[in-house]
Amino acid sequence: MPEKQTANQPMRTLVVIHSLKLGGMERVAVNLADAFAEQGHDSHLLSCRNQPNDLQPADSRVTLHHWDQLQQLMKSVVGIPVFLLSRLLLGVILPRSHFMWVGWLQGWLLRRHIRKLERQHGRFDRIIFRGLGTFKYFWSFRDDRCIYVLENVIHYDRPLWQKRWEWKLVFEGRHLACVSSGVQESAEQAFARGNINPKSLRVITNPCPVEQIQALAQEHDPDIPESPYIVNVARLVPQKGHALLLEAFAKANVPHRLVIVGEGPLHQELEQKTRDLGIAERVMFAGKRRNPYPWMERADLFVLASEYEGLGIVLTEAMACGTPILSTDSRGGVRFVFRGELEQFLTPSTVDGLAAGLESTVARLPIPVQEEWLAPFRSDVVTEAFLSEPEVAAP
Repeated sequence: MPEKQTANQPMRTLVVIHSLKLGGMERVAVNLADAFAEQGHDSHLLSCRNQPNDLQPADSRVTLHHWDQLQQLMKSVVGIPVFLLSRLLLGVILPRSHFMWVGWLQGWLLRRHIRKLERQHGRFDRIIFRGLGTFKYFWSFRDDRCIYVLENVIHYDRPLWQKRWEWKLVFEGRHLACVSSGVQESAEQAFARGNINPKSLRVITNPCPVEQIQALAQEHDPDIPESPYIVNVARLVPQKGHALLLEAFAKANVPHRLVIVGEGPLHQELEQKTRDLGIAERVMFAGKRRNPYPWMERADLFVLASEYEGLGIVLTEAMACGTPILSTDSRGGVRFVFRGELEQFLTPSTVDGLAAGLESTVARLPIPVQEEWLAPFRSDVVTEAFLSEPEVAAP
């Protein structure tokens, strides 16, 4: 691993992400590439799908690369037979195991592509894979320069024997970074059950580009309501807890409207729920927004009610907009954000608990966002952690 980065020691970095679609994990990958460039490093970002391409680095010094992993797999000599064998037979016998069968070949193809990039740009000092959904499809690619970022808690969605097998392929002997202490605790518990020994395991959180977000927050959006409102920004999926949020909002005695920014399969169901609760006139579904920051900046309060979060990057983004935050005390990483005096803005994950939290927090508005609340997420803090040498676990 490289020596610890210093101010006069620029490095060449590569951030690898599955795609650049509009999503939280993808946005964080772009932010990290921007952060490396901001700190004076030769920053590169590799998207492993050509489409969709909703996100772009904000810093022009970031070199963006596109490499379609599926297309490259199909172009290889054995790629099509391996893909078909996995999809039509092996993946049927062992559900959700497709990455196991294609990952050995895709890892080799990625190694070859990175070597091609290095012939053009020079050797990378650090290669960072963002998210399990990215690096599990390249599990055969191993390099001591790599750090693999766990964005969320470990899920037990298959039999333990199968999970152990998967964990062995994607985690064993690797340098792992978790976006929060909650994610690290989840990983440690899983690895103990699966007898998995990563080479290192530590917390490196996500960077929050405060100045960039503040600039974007000033863009005009004519759809933003003029009346006071509380905002939630999240995909409309079960994990994000919108049903709980709506029930708590209906119960809370607050004068605000609730604005939900995001789209997803639960949209119609949630709209029906507002009618059932008698709050349809007080809830606005704003849909998916390429730039959600003006909606955050003009809100009096940001609220999150997720069942679990790896970190909850929207919480730091809301604070960057100057908007105070409130959240249920969910599994994973929200407590990593709600430290110190912010802990008082965590509520139980119940309708009554969140309703009471909404009432008490609204009664205290306005709540100034303190600069130290965002200090752990500064670009220089996060990039230095990624470039420093991890402490290798004892054998």
